[in-house]
Amino acid sequence: MSNAKHLAAEIVRTLRERGHQAYFAGGCVRDLLLGRGPADYDVATDATPRQVMQIFPQTFAVGEQFGVVLVPESSGATEDHGKRVEVATFRSDVGYSDGRHPDEVRFTSDPREDVERRDFTINGMMLDPAANEILDFVGGREDLKAGIIRAIGDPERRFTEDKLRMLRGVRFAARFDYRIDPATLAAIQKLAPQIHQVSCERVREELTTMLTEGQASQAFQLLDTTGLLPEVLPEIAAMKGVEQPPQYHPEGDVFVHTLLLLQKLPAGSSKTLAWGALLHDVGKPPTFRVAPDRIRFDGHVEIGVKMAAEICRRLRFSNDDTDQILALVDNHMRFGQVQRMKQSTLKKFLRLPAFDEHLELHRIDCLSSHGQLEAYEYSQEQLRSMPPEAIRPTPLITGRDLIEAGYKPGPRFKEVLTAVEDAQLEGRLTSHEAAMEFVLREFPL
Repeated sequence: MSNAKHLAAEIVRTLRERGHQAYFAGGCVRDLLLGRGPADYDVATDATPRQVMQIFPQTFAVGEQFGVVLVPESSGATEDHGKRVEVATFRSDVGYSDGRHPDEVRFTSDPREDVERRDFTINGMMLDPAANEILDFVGGREDLKAGIIRAIGDPERRFTEDKLRMLRGVRFAARFDYRIDPATLAAIQKLAPQIHQVSCERVREELTTMLTEGQASQAFQLLDTTGLLPEVLPEIAAMKGVEQPPQYHPEGDVFVHTLLLLQKLPAGSSKTLAWGALLHDVGKPPTFRVAPDRIRFDGHVEIGVKMAAEICRRLRFSNDDTDQILALVDNHMRFGQVQRMKQSTLKKFLRLPAFDEHLELHRIDCLSSHGQLEAYEYSQEQLRSMPPEAIRPTPLITGRDLIEAGYKPGPRFKEVLTAVEDAQLEGRLTSHEAAMEFVLREFPL
């Protein structure tokens, strides 16, 4: 038994010893039935939050108004370390005026009532860990066997209560390769425009999970089918039907190309690489034109960077994540010149932060279009053959050296230091003395 499962089982046992009902609930039950290791375990009980906190004194009331208490390993339930379990009181919810959270929570002693307010049947089962018996009031086991994502009860009501559930439904369908029940799908299609009631941060996190779980292409096809894509990422929806020159992109339009790219993202990909892959060609739809020789997308990288920046701002990415995503979009076409770059330019390119992500984006970009990997292989060979100090050498001179030589600090310093660094990277300068001679010759006082 895993440490987390042991902790959850001990919590259930302790609650039952005190006269309460208690079960594993939600996604952990689903995952156990699928033979997957749950990421975490949740416990549902008829004990109120106050009773839970009395039984486990070192708990944290992370959502007491919703009946949710966090029980850590140090609460006395187990000797395990570093784990914690959410313990939630059976409840029924009343009203969702903000389209995300219940206006009122009523605690109940009936596990059926608790299940009926949950999102999907496959997430609506409970498990008695001692007897290994399943409580299934909503047909979750059948839907799990049939591979169906079905809302519990009336789909429109479930999605009206919490609009985020529409994105969660798509995520679960993609993750498990399940189909969405027709009535559930119809409800999402009807209510998709209301997804804007959900905070940008929550939308971002759902989309990021879709992109990094290994089924990104399926997820974005489902986002398109449900009508959610033009609501959450209209810039991606705009890629549909935008033709590309067949000599470079025999696979089809920009949307098809992007889906093929997403298909090659393995589970566990970094979120910046995943978003970079999604957005790398976002500038193509607005720059599409048919020239006499072929279809062109003049300036699509520059426009794409601006559009990606707006998307990152809208979804409230961190500054660090934004910088890397924009760098991926900005540099993805530079591999086309990599074999013709000067040594200084090449080395600066190879030392871009997280260059492995640039390299991987280029690889899957090629494999999703013309299939030619010469630039990728050349870049890898250059990285293998160059020691780190050749790519990022210790500077031969600094601004202090320029000041001591009589130069006045100012914008010209950057020009001088860049010129020296380029000559150093190209092997034309190898010492401090030679660098100062170069400066005095090329940039006289």
